Amino acid sequence: MKGKNVRPITDLKNHTKELVQEVSDSGETVVITQNGTPRVVVMDVRRHDQLQDTLAMLKLLAQSQDSLAKGERTYSTAEVKRRAQAALRRFQEP
Repeated sequence: MKGKNVRPITDLKNHTKELVQEVSDSGETVVITQNGTPRVVVMDVRRHDQLQDTLAMLKLLAQSQDSLAKGERTYSTAEVKRRAQAALRRFQEP
């Protein structure tokens, strides 16, 4: 558990509005524990979207490295950029 801000589930139950405001204002995540065990993470939607974008880019990088190792077709910078933007759009769609 790497979160600096760890709270028991009772904080979430009793102070939901304040906790949501804190997370929204700070952009930091909060780890919620149940019986001392980490169970969920509360995070700001902007941070969530950033993480999704990062995961999409890492997936593209892994696919590229795999294709290169297999000697498959390579792509120009313009094509990679186009594909990356398309992938990001897919991840951002509701």
